[in-house]
Amino acid sequence: MNKRKYLFLLLLLGVTLPLHAQKILTLDDAMAIAVKHSPDLIASRLNLERTSESLNAKRASMKSQFSLSLNPLQYNQSREFNDLISQWNTTENFQTYGTFTVEQPILFTDGTISLNNQFGWRNSYSEYTGVRDKSFYNNLYLSLTQPLFTYNRQKMELKQLELDNEDAMLSYAMQRLNLEKNVSQFFYNVYLAQMSLNIKEDEYKNTQKSYDIIKNKVDAGLAAQEELYQAEVNLETARSDRDNQRVTLENYKDQFKQYIGMDIYEDITVMTDVEVKPVTVDQQKAIQHGLASRMEIRQREISVQNSQFDLIQVKAANEFRGSVNVTYGLLGDNQELKDVYKNPTRNPRVNVAFNIPLWDWGEKKANIKAQQAVIKTQELNLNNEKIQITLDIRQVVRGLQNMKNQIGIAKITEKNAQMTYDINLERYQNGDLSSMDLNLYQTQLSEKKMAYAQSLINYRIELLNLKVQTLYDFETKKSVVPEEFLKEYRDSQTK
Repeated sequence: MNKRKYLFLLLLLGVTLPLHAQKILTLDDAMAIAVKHSPDLIASRLNLERTSESLNAKRASMKSQFSLSLNPLQYNQSREFNDLISQWNTTENFQTYGTFTVEQPILFTDGTISLNNQFGWRNSYSEYTGVRDKSFYNNLYLSLTQPLFTYNRQKMELKQLELDNEDAMLSYAMQRLNLEKNVSQFFYNVYLAQMSLNIKEDEYKNTQKSYDIIKNKVDAGLAAQEELYQAEVNLETARSDRDNQRVTLENYKDQFKQYIGMDIYEDITVMTDVEVKPVTVDQQKAIQHGLASRMEIRQREISVQNSQFDLIQVKAANEFRGSVNVTYGLLGDNQELKDVYKNPTRNPRVNVAFNIPLWDWGEKKANIKAQQAVIKTQELNLNNEKIQITLDIRQVVRGLQNMKNQIGIAKITEKNAQMTYDINLERYQNGDLSSMDLNLYQTQLSEKKMAYAQSLINYRIELLNLKVQTLYDFETKKSVVPEEFLKEYRDSQTK
């Protein structure tokens, strides 16, 4: 529906736009502003960005890492007692060197393989031999480090970051859905306050007419003076109610603008069509779709998985584990750079180590039992979440059916209240009814108008609540796909 139609609706409602600039907002406009500026959604987006970048960083760390370290100057001179020759010996050493390393983590085995090359030049002197050596040297070697008899820490860390990122995505999508519901609630609060103000304005105008009628009658001696006094009270009461409602409207506007992240000093008015078409809801389908699609269930499953990972880590405390480190390389040195590898030296090395726990006084066993209790708690929470989702959907479906009935009742009641007021207004004009009695009928009409509008809005809010509960839009008969909200997030990141 375009803004021209909304403007026509405003005129039908009796809304008079001020001469100064006033921004007209539809519900879609409000949502667009809230998506960009809502503090809650911004915080959720930042959390999603944090987990996404942490996951990107971890994936990047699993690729080959290139590094170069340089030591342009290293000099030392020392004098030590040599037990072999039973005399003091002075040594002097100067060298400059650099090390280039390529390191590749092995995700499948949790090991690391690296290729290293150290190249340098050395100038050394020993007093005992009286020889000064000046030579180039190069040490090229391949190294493999592999943990044994333990869990794969790299793979678990990657999986935890993936789950953390998925959880943040789900939280963002849920926040986006809740934002739609909350923005609608704030929006309709403003709409109802505007409508209430319009009704109070009409009530004041009608009371003013009633006052003018009774004043003319009193002046003509056709009515008692006390009727005029009562009419004055009614008029001032109507004026006070109108002014109070104006204050209420401005307060609702401020709350609305604050929530969607809008400038609170900007003057606004809202437009919408609250008429609804009854929607038929299949309760069983709603429950099935909710259980199959609700993001909270997946979040509970993620909590169960994370608690199982924690159990693996607890079991790894004081565990029997080992490690093997294999290195093989070629070391060459020569006074001439081109002859560095003329007579290379092979330097293989193998190191195997084991950690064997002996006795921990039951610490590990107790920690395992504690973590197993955590897992059972998370599984219980998952089951309770499914039950709660079912109960919530059943409650919403029942509520919608009742609200449809209430809309029909409220519409008839408003129509009857309007006819009752028109009849009694005529009686009042003919002098068959007091101003106090007419005021009661006026108040009743105002209440019934508000009750009808409130019943329509309540139905719309509850229909939106059903959409949040089931991730299915029964108006358009389409599933609500969280990926749409994530695409909205990704598009905002590229701008």
